[in-house]
Amino acid sequence: MEAKHRSHKAGRIIGDILIGLAVLLAADVLLVMPARISAVVLKADYRKVFIHELILCAVLLLTALDLRFGLLTRWKSAVLKGIGWILRAAMCLFSAVIIFFCGKVIIGGLINTSGPADRAIVLGLALENGEAAPDLISRLETGRAYLEKFPEARLILTGGNADDSGRTEAAVMHDILMDKGVPEERMILEDQASSTRQNFMNIAGMEGFSPEDPVVMISSDYHMDRAVRTAEKAGFTQVMRLPAPSGIGAFGANMLSEVVLNLNELTKRSPVHTAPAP
Repeated sequence: MEAKHRSHKAGRIIGDILIGLAVLLAADVLLVMPARISAVVLKADYRKVFIHELILCAVLLLTALDLRFGLLTRWKSAVLKGIGWILRAAMCLFSAVIIFFCGKVIIGGLINTSGPADRAIVLGLALENGEAAPDLISRLETGRAYLEKFPEARLILTGGNADDSGRTEAAVMHDILMDKGVPEERMILEDQASSTRQNFMNIAGMEGFSPEDPVVMISSDYHMDRAVRTAEKAGFTQVMRLPAPSGIGAFGANMLSEVVLNLNELTKRSPVHTAPAP
């Protein structure tokens, strides 16, 4: 009897924690993503991610409510109760997968293995109303600091998705760094790709560069784990990590975007461009 009471108490505590987590994530998604969708060029891609993020939040919330209040197993009918236990197990498993990938995203953004290299890749991020988003500015500042630390290095600026004026992410990044005093000769533009994977494929084909050469990856902390994995799949063998700090206010939405894209990879669907957002 005492063991059953402790089990119920543990379920209530876990349920309360998950309810809080789901509500916070849903609030962040609802605050961040609609404004982002209205500002970017790739609206359809971002809408898909937004819908999937809301689904993940709903799964977490339903799992939490079930653990807290026993919604699925309170039936008197043995058949309905059995179905409820199956649904509970499925939702708990899926929630565990979501939480696992959230943890993977967080941990991936904490690892910094950067060192000297001839080139560092600064991954692009969708422009918002034709301007660099705050997280893209952070990536550029991280890249500029790297150049100051390693005077022989050059930055490869990536991103080929143009806004309505025809300016690509890479071109906007180039102009910002020029205004910050970074010399032209220390920047290389890769402005043809429309996805992170294409970025790496194009970089691998650049003259004087080999995917086996050491390279530093600069991207937002929440995007770092998937970015490095994508580079390695493209044949890059010596990738060092240099995460750029992202804004805390949108971290939940960005983290869930990465979870959505990780799940897309698991189901062998073509990844959406956002990185996230990226």
